[in-house]
Amino acid sequence: MKFLLAAAAALMAVQPVMAACPNAGLASVPVTFMTKKGRSTYAIEVAATPAQQECGLMYRKAMPRKTGMMFPFDPPKAATFWMENTPLPLDLIFVGPDDRVINVAPGMPYSRDIIASDGIAASVIELNAGEAKRIGLRPGDKVQR
Repeated sequence: MKFLLAAAAALMAVQPVMAACPNAGLASVPVTFMTKKGRSTYAIEVAATPAQQECGLMYRKAMPRKTGMMFPFDPPKAATFWMENTPLPLDLIFVGPDDRVINVAPGMPYSRDIIASDGIAASVIELNAGEAKRIGLRPGDKVQR
């Protein structure tokens, strides 16, 4: 009984945060990755505002295949991310101002480890873990937005 009460209290504490997290109903754009294996297009949600970017994919338990989320930066910057409150394993794709992949890094669920770009990024695109490997995405590959 104590466990159930503690679990209920923890869930209630998270519910207001989830409700305030503006990561649903975002505009979506097609993004194509051009690799040696060919072209792969995804429907990418755009986290355009600071609040949307802070929330990102937090609290989402599933993401359909061939979808993801983009975090555009204006001006471009050295970018760092972490996976706190994010239950999905992700591939983080750092994209430079020249629309080329800078680096691809894994994002582990709930991790507070810092994930950094290897250079100045114009955006970061998050896909389901394993997608970058599946399509053969590597640094230097072209990203068409």
